[in-house]
Amino acid sequence: MPWFSGRMRLAALLLCTRLASPQTLPVPSKETLLYNIEWRLINAGKATIEWHPAVGSDPGWQAKLHVESIGLVSKLYKVEMESTSNLSQSLCAISSLTSGREGSRRRETSVTFDAESHKATYQERDLTKNSVIATQEVSIPPCVHDVLGGLFYLRTLDLEPGQSAEVPVSDGKKTAMVKVEAQQREEVKVPDGAFKTIRYEINLFNNVIYRRPAHLYVWLTDDRRKLPVEIRVRLQITIGTITLELARHE
Repeated sequence: MPWFSGRMRLAALLLCTRLASPQTLPVPSKETLLYNIEWRLINAGKATIEWHPAVGSDPGWQAKLHVESIGLVSKLYKVEMESTSNLSQSLCAISSLTSGREGSRRRETSVTFDAESHKATYQERDLTKNSVIATQEVSIPPCVHDVLGGLFYLRTLDLEPGQSAEVPVSDGKKTAMVKVEAQQREEVKVPDGAFKTIRYEINLFNNVIYRRPAHLYVWLTDDRRKLPVEIRVRLQITIGTITLELARHE
């Protein structure tokens, strides 16, 4: 089931994104978000996102994502992925590294975002064979956002329903201005509780960053925290919808 593992990882990663000054960015100093992943009414996996200041002398941020399949899905096609995004103080992407297992495949993908040269460099390795299987370079603006770090950039936006913004996003293979639309206020119930939210659509699919026809929705709490309490990727009927629901936040 390679399509499912890829979509599950993408659903977890595609939590994406006005550039604000470092002093005024409304992001938490530290945070852990735990999600249940549902596919076709099946409890298909778990996802954990950790957010904290970058380690080292340079100021900035780091976001970490861990995704793993569970239950029936895990028996059919085991998935365990780890992804780390390093960001500047202004939440611009610096680098990302994703590695893990999808069935019998073990892959590692790294992206370096060079603001001075306006280039992003992508490399994918087969860890089983210890070989490089893909490399690519694309142009980027001075400040661009990757998909995982984009979750926290999204939370700096101050959009009312009916408003939208365009954000530069790159996965290392493609760069695009991605439209973010605030659609409407909704009350959402997830395992972590009931929340008043604003629903956003992030237009990453349909040949913008990703070719596949799909819709990505993110529900952020309608308060200063802007917690991402639900994420939903609606794919073709044959594949179905993948939903991440917030189970706990710390």
